[in-house]
Amino acid sequence: MNSKLFLVLRILFGLFLLFFGLNKFFDFVIFIPETQDAVNYLEALEVTKTMHIVAIIEIIAGIALLLNKFGALLMVILMSISINAVLYHTTLEPSTITGSIILIVFNVLMLYGYKDQYKDLLKA
Repeated sequence: MNSKLFLVLRILFGLFLLFFGLNKFFDFVIFIPETQDAVNYLEALEVTKTMHIVAIIEIIAGIALLLNKFGALLMVILMSISINAVLYHTTLEPSTITGSIILIVFNVLMLYGYKDQYKDLLKA
């Protein structure tokens, strides 16, 4: 991947993660679930503090991308959050899926950008 394109993607994704991670603590943008199933699911995540863990991972990943440190590692960790976000929006709130699609697309592009750092992990 072109290094300048990768730099732009890294910075945009870092800002995206930082914003939405901090939003989970400070509610810059308030998201109101559309269905009772979505409300129940999100309440369960709040009670178990899972959303706080997700927010911390997003904030750490955003800062790491902006500082260009540990990006390859955090993209692997963040992939589970990306997949879960897409699954949540696909099954419980399809009308608000745009953000999770952006998240997973950025995540896949960043994984591709860091592909050389995964060669040892993927050796048979």
